[in-house]
Amino acid sequence: MSATCDPRFNVLNPSLCSGLRWKGQFVLAEDDPTAQQGTDTNYWCFATQTCIGPDGMVAEPGNCSSGLRACHNKGSCG
Repeated sequence: MSATCDPRFNVLNPSLCSGLRWKGQFVLAEDDPTAQQGTDTNYWCFATQTCIGPDGMVAEPGNCSSGLRACHNKGSCG
């Protein structure tokens, strides 16, 4: 999956939380660089099953790539 132009939605960040989920990760297709890229921005947190993480912040790649979030790679804030 290729990253979009906005770094906020970069799903290729090596520090991306393992709890972040998005619709595009379930598409089993080869990447086609000649095809127009969509803006797949439907993200959710595995721990809460909503678009809000355990810490009350929005679950999206830009937010979920920071180890400063209390829930980063833990699934909870505790």
